[in-house]
Amino acid sequence: MHYLEFDKEQLVNLEYSLFKEILRSNRAGSYLSTTLNGCNTRKYHGLLVCPIEKFGGEKHVLLSSLDETVIQNEAEFNLGIHRYKGGTYEPKGHKYIRNVEFDAIPKITYRVGGVVLTKERLLVEKEEQILIKYTLEEAKSPTTLRLKPFLAFRNIHQLSKANMFVNRKFGKAKNGIKTCLYEGYPDLFMQCSKAIDFVGVPDWYYDIEYLKELIRGYDYLEDLFVPGYFEFPMKKGESIVFAAGLTEANPVSLKQRFTKEQNKRGGKETFNSVLERAAHQFIMHEGYTADIIAGFPWYNSITRQTFISLPGLCLAFNDPKLCEKILDSYLKYFNDGFFPDQIKDKELQYHSADTSLWFIWVIQQYLKKKNNPKFLWKTYGEVIKRILNAYASQKQDDIKVLPNGLIYAEKEDTALTWMNSSVDGKAVLPRAGMPVEVNALWFNAICFALDLADMAGDHEFITKWKHMVNKVAQSFLKTFWSDGHGYLADVVKDEQYEWAVRPNMVIAVAMDYTPLTKEQQKQVLSVVKRKLLTNRGLRTLSPDHLRYFGNISGGPKERELAVHQGAVWPWLLQFFVEAYLKIHKRGGLPFVKQIMESFEAEMTEHCIGNIPEMYDGDPPHVGKGAISQAWNVAGVSYALDLVQNYTE
Repeated sequence: MHYLEFDKEQLVNLEYSLFKEILRSNRAGSYLSTTLNGCNTRKYHGLLVCPIEKFGGEKHVLLSSLDETVIQNEAEFNLGIHRYKGGTYEPKGHKYIRNVEFDAIPKITYRVGGVVLTKERLLVEKEEQILIKYTLEEAKSPTTLRLKPFLAFRNIHQLSKANMFVNRKFGKAKNGIKTCLYEGYPDLFMQCSKAIDFVGVPDWYYDIEYLKELIRGYDYLEDLFVPGYFEFPMKKGESIVFAAGLTEANPVSLKQRFTKEQNKRGGKETFNSVLERAAHQFIMHEGYTADIIAGFPWYNSITRQTFISLPGLCLAFNDPKLCEKILDSYLKYFNDGFFPDQIKDKELQYHSADTSLWFIWVIQQYLKKKNNPKFLWKTYGEVIKRILNAYASQKQDDIKVLPNGLIYAEKEDTALTWMNSSVDGKAVLPRAGMPVEVNALWFNAICFALDLADMAGDHEFITKWKHMVNKVAQSFLKTFWSDGHGYLADVVKDEQYEWAVRPNMVIAVAMDYTPLTKEQQKQVLSVVKRKLLTNRGLRTLSPDHLRYFGNISGGPKERELAVHQGAVWPWLLQFFVEAYLKIHKRGGLPFVKQIMESFEAEMTEHCIGNIPEMYDGDPPHVGKGAISQAWNVAGVSYALDLVQNYTE
């Protein structure tokens, strides 16, 4: 039995298998994603989805799907599956699936009468290429395999429609063809490890229906172009490799390349190895730089999420060099003490009150793993100084330090904190004023910088900033703490206090440096545990609040209104775990372990081996949003690393 495995009864049940997704990505920024049974339910699904440099590096679906047909004794058995307008499935190849198992790579087993065929798919690590290995395990008579590619050649956010402009021609390639549907796109090479016949039968397949887009309230019908089909005989025990990519392959080496790529992916899966594999899928390398994709399938990098993710994606798996590489990559965009919201934007926007403070927090976590304060101060000390000075000297009109030493952030119609959902161009939760977690990060950053400077011998910096510690601490308690409530206000503006119970205050407890007394920390944790904690993370709002949304449903606007009014976010769990263990030490381990172990069940839900963007606030906490989110995988990895450190 494999760690992640699904049997026939689960796979032939469309109500089950259509809602389980597969995701694989590579360092070139490409990904493949579909459902467990191979029926695409999102416009973002595809077997080869690549960033196209000519189109600004945005991702495009090239090869949407590949239908396999087993031919034996003139009888044809189509293993593919598509959903058409009105919910009609044709063909219904899922009924032939007998098993899906996940070790180094997913392996699907089909049985058609006396034929047993296995299929394994992987992306080449550093190229825009997918390799699919077919093995004829059993066959009682001569067998032929037919492969029919469904092509899209469109941006992941759009849908393809039948048109007169499609290029219906194709060129020859070694053991295959090359094709390009529209001007501006690169050629797509489709080749095989053995000589094959290609029969050109260009045609459109109309009204393929994407169920998830229909449910989410978006356009959901697409026309896909099929240029023809490949066909070749197979013998019992024979394996062939099909390749689709942006460069021509050498067919003779395809089997060897598949084996080489497969060996890179390790062996038997465990909970930790599944998390580590999920962590790696977010890392994208470009030459000497590296970045973190915030989530699949529709996100690019988001700077705040990158910094929050770094300890869990890199340090928790003992890769400090990768952490350094990503930090250094982002420093190229550092300007006047602030980082842009997204480094891939054509026009960089600096609309974050806390991202630079999260950068300092990453350095703090790095120091715990690699006790090298002089190196860190020499490498990042000037950056830390510029960040602190930028806040104090009010480099931005909308983000500044008040006379009381606290950070005030406000910009019309714009959310400056992580709770940044918007509807019709306006922030759902502006949180204008003094947000609690921003000021907790501010206090922590000042204290950490002073200690790091002290270890590195920078007395000039210490003299300049040491007076801020008591000032900020006193103002923080005076502004946010209430003995009557027994917890922290979420945001304060003009003597107006927001006492809605939200998870941001737990960050103030989790930080290594906090103005809160131990008793105050316990009270905050008690409230968070009682009202916000679930087995999938922390709710964004207490269920007893009038504005609480327990389910993220409806169209895009309805969902945006709900994502910070009750939805559960797993990344917040790492701060609850850190705060809980900080207070309870080893005595808190049984409770924390129970929460973290519950995520093992999540590895076979939603997107296999991944953690989605958020969950419904109400039980059973169904996963919603993007199918895999970096800071959530990082949050669970970080928390598990904490548990391990306390256990040792």
